[in-house]
Amino acid sequence: MRPGWNVAAVIVTALGLGLLVPHADTAQAQPASQQRPPPPSGAPATAPPPTTPGPYKGVAITLPEPSKDSSFQAFRKGLTGVARRKDRAALTRLIVSKDFFWERESGNGADPKKSGIANFAAAIGLDTPEDPDTGWDTLAIYADDPTVFGLSDRPGVVCGPADPGFNEDEFQALLDATQTDVSDWFYPVVGGIDLRSAPRSNAPSLGKIGLTFVRVLAFDAATVSSPDAAEFLRIILPSGRIGFVRANQIASLGVSQICYVKEGSAWKIAGMLGGAE
Repeated sequence: MRPGWNVAAVIVTALGLGLLVPHADTAQAQPASQQRPPPPSGAPATAPPPTTPGPYKGVAITLPEPSKDSSFQAFRKGLTGVARRKDRAALTRLIVSKDFFWERESGNGADPKKSGIANFAAAIGLDTPEDPDTGWDTLAIYADDPTVFGLSDRPGVVCGPADPGFNEDEFQALLDATQTDVSDWFYPVVGGIDLRSAPRSNAPSLGKIGLTFVRVLAFDAATVSSPDAAEFLRIILPSGRIGFVRANQIASLGVSQICYVKEGSAWKIAGMLGGAE
């Protein structure tokens, strides 16, 4: 996720759509690494609370560069407006009319008998009956992100948002040392983000967050007397310092990506990587 939208609520619903890799707490849920199995027969029903993780070796990241194509930036701006208006007719015109692709772990999810808009709506969750706004909100978040990367097997196609650069061996060593998985780790989307002492915008700063992966910890926003507590995540820095950061200031790996292609002078949505299974 990137700056530009309030995404804490979107993250929770998007998990159910498969748009995001299930990650640690957004407001209430515990990270997978802190969940416990049921107690054995005869054991007390209540398990002791998990201990707070300590310091860890930081893994540096390099933020992806934004696209310098002015026509693509203009397209993104228009797409953001379409998403905010929830204008399906306008969105249809911004999607390729044929050969829409949807690459998932289980294979190609695109139905060649269906239109581009029908496939894209299924991939991003535009027609989710439980929360019809989530797909549109997710689209707006993605369109607001200026970073993309190319697909080697699809010339001319770019997808975004792009992941940061990092040393994969160091990151795997971090996962092994902390007995966590990728879903527990996020990264700052810009430099100079403040670590807040409480889940509110005017809370004192505990310092700046460096360009490293940070671990997300559980916290229940409902127990905090702050009107915007649900917009924050609780994190621990490599130093062991714990604080809060807005959900739209950090992002997780494994986020699905929307792909684009230029047809003549016009950019179009060409496909999707990941998405609802």
